Order: sequence, then C-alpha cells, then structure tokens
Amino acid sequence: MDKKEFIKLVNAKIKLIRIENDLSQDKMSEIIGLSKKTLVEIEKGRSTLTWAGAVCVATLFEHSEIIQMTFGDDANEIIKTVAFTHYTNSSPKTLGGKVWWRQIRELNGYKIQQNVLFQHYRMLDKENGRICSSFELDEIEKRFTELIKSLE
Repeated sequence: MDKKEFIKLVNAKIKLIRIENDLSQDKMSEIIGLSKKTLVEIEKGRSTLTWAGAVCVATLFEHSEIIQMTFGDDANEIIKTVAFTHYTNSSPKTLGGKVWWRQIRELNGYKIQQNVLFQHYRMLDKENGRICSSFELDEIEKRFTELIKSLE
C-alpha cells in the first residue's frame, strides 16, 4: 500500500463514516476542515482528499467500524507504515498481534508478523514494542537478522 491507495480507500469510505457517525455534510466538513462543496465532490467521486486529509479522517474516526473494517484494529499503524516507508520508526507497545497478525518468525523473543488484511510486516521486540514495519518482507528479515546478530 502507498499513500495513493490509502487516500483512495478513505475517499471510498468517507460518506459511510459520516453516516455511521450521524453527521451532516456541514458538520463533517467542519470537523475535517474542508468546505461542504469539497466534501460533496469527494463523496460523489469527483474530487479526492489529500494525504493529510485522509490521515485526518482515519485518525479522527479511528474507532469507526468502517475504519476498523477497512484498516484493521489500528489505522494509525497503517498510516505510520505508509508514511515512514524506507525510514526507521519506533512505535509504542503493541498488543502483540493477537487479532490482525500472523506470526512469521520468532527468535529470542523478537518477532516478525504479517498483517492479515493489508499484508504489511512488522518486527516486535520482547515487550511487543514495534521496532519497524514495511511492506517488504526482505527488508524486515534483513533488519531482523542484523538485530539478532547484534545481540549475540
């Protein structure tokens, strides 16, 4: 997934998110910082959110069932993975992948997991803190190997 794909998903769900939260177009546009006209155009598929706008919607409505069904249990993790592609990003402790994650590899308490919805990967430390994430398994496995070697 890249920024364009993320934006496209949020664009496609914005009207459902608005309806789910029982918001008028006026109120929704005020909340996310757009004109009502722009929101209407996005809902009709004639315009699009920016990256910042899509992140805003996904973050403000992170507890929305629509957002959770679209991005899994943590839309912010998808946002960070997309935003920090090719950059190291340490994140706070996770729940360890109990719901949306498949275990790929584990060694000395460190784990590689894959998200079952979007197929991106992450590496967790012994306390389930996210060390890094990427859509490229090779990149994660390389970092995993480097980490394990540095601990020996």
